[in-house]
Amino acid sequence: MWIVFACGSALFAGLTAVLAKAGIREIDFTLATALRTPVVLVAACAMVLIRGSQSQIASIDAATLGWLIASGLATGASWLCYFKALQLGEASKVAPIDKLSTVLTVLLAVLLLGESLTVIGGVGVVLMVAGTLLMLDRSDAVTLAPRRAGSRGWLLYALGSAVFAALTAILGKLGIVGVESNLGTAIRTAVVLVMAWAMVAVSGRRRPLPSLPRREVMLVLASGLTTGASWLCFYRALQDGPASVIVPIDKLSILVTVAFSVLILRERLSRRYLAGLALLTLGTLAMVL
Repeated sequence: MWIVFACGSALFAGLTAVLAKAGIREIDFTLATALRTPVVLVAACAMVLIRGSQSQIASIDAATLGWLIASGLATGASWLCYFKALQLGEASKVAPIDKLSTVLTVLLAVLLLGESLTVIGGVGVVLMVAGTLLMLDRSDAVTLAPRRAGSRGWLLYALGSAVFAALTAILGKLGIVGVESNLGTAIRTAVVLVMAWAMVAVSGRRRPLPSLPRREVMLVLASGLTTGASWLCFYRALQDGPASVIVPIDKLSILVTVAFSVLILRERLSRRYLAGLALLTLGTLAMVL
């Protein structure tokens, strides 16, 4: 049964990007992040209750809490950048750039935490970077500045999403010592919730819910549900199955995103893109090994 939950984790994670892309055509990306975060927080709290780790809250020291809050702020920044990138660019292109956070996390872990990188892991890093570059159009590489790129400014925000996601992992690693992982996730998500609504208030982008396109609101909320469902499935799979198999399956959510981008969003893929996707997939599996 664990294999079903592992596949469910990848499926829901892959659907998140597609639902978000479809739900932020008219809704501002900051407001969209604020709307979906409570849904994700509910899922995170559900995992805490399932695990029974809520009793640890009183024993968290100030230093650990500080790292978790910093990790939450990085998570919020990553989500905001990701949603902005999806608003400007195609989901099939944004998703692989966001996956570079895996590469950045490994490199930061080696440089800052003193962790080791195996030869196979190094090969995986090279394959992932090479694959991601192949998945970009040549014109994308020279349009990093939003003022010059117009709608192609998505690449800058997608890179920002990857950088902040990597920082999330490193800061979370520092803050997760002595704290059950699901409880740490719930705390970080609560920080994201406060951060997102604070940005909405400061930017003046708050709008009455009835004035928002109902279909897009439902899609944004659905993207929060799929994120939560992915987390729940991943945790349930880990309870019964081997992490060495479950993690690679979850990482392959990029294949789900690309497939639904073609089927639902009608995005087109070139042969160059497909070759890059193959390298990215092989690199992901190599890094997990």
